[in-house]
Amino acid sequence: MSTDDELREQVRARYADAARAVAAGATNPLAVVEQAAPSDCYAPVDNASCCSPETTPQVDEAFGAGLYETSERGEVPAEALAASLGCGNPIAVAELREGERVLDLGSGGGIDVLLSARRVGPTGFAYGVDMTPEMLELAEANRARAGATNVKFLRGTIEDVPLPDGSVDVVISNCVVNLSTDKPAVLAEMFRVLTPGGRIGVSDVVAEDHLTPADRAERGSYVGCIAGALSRSEYLTGLAAVGFTHATVEYTHEAAAGMHSAIVRASKPVDSTGVTA
Repeated sequence: MSTDDELREQVRARYADAARAVAAGATNPLAVVEQAAPSDCYAPVDNASCCSPETTPQVDEAFGAGLYETSERGEVPAEALAASLGCGNPIAVAELREGERVLDLGSGGGIDVLLSARRVGPTGFAYGVDMTPEMLELAEANRARAGATNVKFLRGTIEDVPLPDGSVDVVISNCVVNLSTDKPAVLAEMFRVLTPGGRIGVSDVVAEDHLTPADRAERGSYVGCIAGALSRSEYLTGLAAVGFTHATVEYTHEAAAGMHSAIVRASKPVDSTGVTA
């Protein structure tokens, strides 16, 4: 396999393990995954180990269910909350409205899809796309527990979304873009599936501009949402390149030295008819 394929498989395996941990009753799935076996400690791009025998892996408080308001946690099944592995709360800034169609990229156990579905109401719809069968199975079980009828989970990658052009009003994502090995494709897909005038509200890990890719790798692994993060300027340049306007990147809290959980916003122009070249 290529390096990109290997990284994608590492990501898939990690989140499959997390889904299985939740299904088995774990309330902190990444703690279970990271305590499991040496193979679950993936090396950053310089091939130095991200774990050592002397170090007990810890799950960073910058990630997970604690980033949601108490009232929001009460709106979803416990299993959806337990499977929350993101670095923010995109629902808090997406400003969803009744009747809108929402897409969550990398939907995992379904927490952001289910919260979105409640906000857009019965005249709206919420889609989730994920590449991990185990997460999709968990998400579908959570949909059934929540009794959500305006929700659909789809198997696919965020680089090749299984929805037609202009099919949603809002794209959200929670700490997933940094895991992609082809981020320009992800940004282009966001633009493509949005209706003209649509918008994105994405939570992601973002690096300060002075950090090189090697600096980012020193601060954490790719599968741990650190080594693969874009810088603020890279994000803004990438969004503009595919046609987005009014793009902003707002840091919310530190995930590692010089690395921040952030909210990324942008709009698709009203007069857009398709993806720009």
